[in-house]
Amino acid sequence: MPHLWLIWLLFVTVYDIRQRRVPNWLVLVGAAFAIGVLAMNAQPFGVKWTEALMGSALGFGFLLLFYVVGLMGAGDVKFAGALGLWVGWHPLLPIWAMASLLALVHGALWLFLHRWPWFPQLALLLSGKPRGDDTTGLHKRARPIPYAAYLALAAAVWMVWGRQS
Repeated sequence: MPHLWLIWLLFVTVYDIRQRRVPNWLVLVGAAFAIGVLAMNAQPFGVKWTEALMGSALGFGFLLLFYVVGLMGAGDVKFAGALGLWVGWHPLLPIWAMASLLALVHGALWLFLHRWPWFPQLALLLSGKPRGDDTTGLHKRARPIPYAAYLALAAAVWMVWGRQS
């Protein structure tokens, strides 16, 4: 089961880095799979229903504040809720901390390359600007930091190293 969870995290990471959004179907797949393994009592991280639901509510609710003030996209918030179903509420703080550090490095590098464009392709990749014409209106505001991708990477690191301590 952990391998399927890592594959889901990989899909979220790649999608968010490339598109700067996490589609609802991808969040729903992860949430449905988390509920399924909880129902079958096959949760790979030993998380029980109460802890999973608390993790989902905490992940969604805390990041919802950032969405409300315009600092985060809705996909990031929904992904945090689905992630909380998987890991419960205990590891959310270290996962958020690691994801926030990655986002800070991303933002600092983006600012540096924006002011001194030595590597224009890297600056474009970090900026998250849509490719081609945007007729759907999905990119009304630039979202240079793919926070869900960093949450997914931090969760994968937690799975591999953080649970051993």
